[in-house]
Amino acid sequence: MGMSAAYGDTDRDESVATLHAALDAGITLLDTADFYSMGHNEILLAEALRQVSRDTYQLSVKFGAQIGPDGSWFGFDARPAAVKTAVAYSLQRLGTDYIDICRPARLDPAVPIEDTVGAIGDLVDAGFVRHIGLSEVGSDTIRRAAAVRPISDLQIEYSLASRGVERDILDTCRELGIGVTAYGVLSRGLISGHWTKTSGGPGDSRAASPRFSGENLDRNLALVEALRGVADELGITVAQAAIAWVASRGRDVVPLVGARTRARLAESLGAVAVDLSAAQLARIEAAVPADQVAGERYPAAHMAALDSER
Repeated sequence: MGMSAAYGDTDRDESVATLHAALDAGITLLDTADFYSMGHNEILLAEALRQVSRDTYQLSVKFGAQIGPDGSWFGFDARPAAVKTAVAYSLQRLGTDYIDICRPARLDPAVPIEDTVGAIGDLVDAGFVRHIGLSEVGSDTIRRAAAVRPISDLQIEYSLASRGVERDILDTCRELGIGVTAYGVLSRGLISGHWTKTSGGPGDSRAASPRFSGENLDRNLALVEALRGVADELGITVAQAAIAWVASRGRDVVPLVGARTRARLAESLGAVAVDLSAAQLARIEAAVPADQVAGERYPAAHMAALDSER
């Protein structure tokens, strides 16, 4: 997402170079959405992957967000016809014959999840999609979806700063054999160790995020400094500590890293080699107590659209 929108200015050449570096390092899962800068991100991926063998990576694609020319959000559309149309456009922009994992970005409250999943299932049967995923939905919705078709994974925010998935959703996924793709592992850069009160700039959506605003930011950056103290003692960076903690949650939890540059990618990849004891993981977790994180993870309007928070 960040290579196309949301976090200010982007660098197309650096984005492509970062994607190539990720593939060279053995990264196999690339996540995008048709509404990331209105198709720009899919076209960027197509450019970066043009000379790359299709069987060496997997594409995860979200759909359904309704956005106007001025960037305003109208909600989500997951009607069966809309599902199939979205996939048709994504296949064209991505320059591929199939999508590995297709998922609605959010639950459409006007459409039964059974209908949405059934439509993706039709695309699986036709060979245009390989697997069905979900995003930011709660346990009841997960169970209803899984009763219709096999669900490969749930994409949901999961980090030291966002642990709501642990209330019941993670257990539900494990009961049903559904993996978890954890996005926001650095809380949009907040717990990366690189964010300061002067970070950001024009076009950076984080300015509207409760966790990045006013006193909330002060409180949250204090937690980051506590985490930095632990990371320094362990000989790793703050970002590596945060990513390693998410990776430690289980083999069925895959951290999704949103690096926009080769430098940030290299730092994140360093977390793969981090082997932490239970005591060290507990110290990392204690540095950022979930109940001490100030502010919701999204603005109020976006929080209201999260089935996972109900």
